[in-house]
Amino acid sequence: MLNQKVKILIVEDDPDMAELICDLVEAEGWIPVTAPSAEAAQDLLQHETVQLVLVDHNLPGLSGRAFAQRLRAQTDVGIVMVTAAGSATDRVLGLETAADDYVVKPFEPIELTARIKAVLRRTHPQLRHDREAEREQTPTALKLGDWAVDLGQRRAVCLTDPTKTLTAAEFALLEILAETANTPVSRAQILDRMGADSDRFVDRNVDVLVLRLRRKIERNPDLPRHIQTRRGKGYVLHTDDAGPSP
Repeated sequence: MLNQKVKILIVEDDPDMAELICDLVEAEGWIPVTAPSAEAAQDLLQHETVQLVLVDHNLPGLSGRAFAQRLRAQTDVGIVMVTAAGSATDRVLGLETAADDYVVKPFEPIELTARIKAVLRRTHPQLRHDREAEREQTPTALKLGDWAVDLGQRRAVCLTDPTKTLTAAEFALLEILAETANTPVSRAQILDRMGADSDRFVDRNVDVLVLRLRRKIERNPDLPRHIQTRRGKGYVLHTDDAGPSP
């Protein structure tokens, strides 16, 4: 996990959504602060220091995108757009103008926390947990069928179809499995590493995420070669450098 001394600003005008995101942030041990508008957020940032900003696109007054642009002009703080505006054009504009990542409502809690962690790792590398530092001592380049994965650079490229990408949650799962390649990782361990600190996270979240990752990584998802199930033990990753164990 990332260092717990992290403050996250949530700019959201819907009280119920703001409360939900606050719960997710607190479940990670981070400190949430909220603002119902971009103007209120600007006032708050005059006396608060935050490590990441979650901002809704559709805000009363100044839009979330305009607020993110202003914020980016002043600071390099991590910015994640959280919005119901989910078209391809909206996503591209959000990322090109200011945001580090883009999450569409309704979102899976496990995906939102994974995206937050990914942005925090990039913008605040000093916040990494010791386990992540240990990863630097292990090989970071993986070959998985048609995919070349660089864990150090947090990059996964499909060599046969460069338009294919992994979501932050899918990449986070791949990282967890790669840390102990060829050794099973239980669902409970995966949930713990991905921030499952509340009852909202269940084993089914892991199964769905594994299925999504298999559909992208495996040439035949129905007969997976790289991400295999070990009954009663969890999931195990096999790279092209080492075949599946008997």
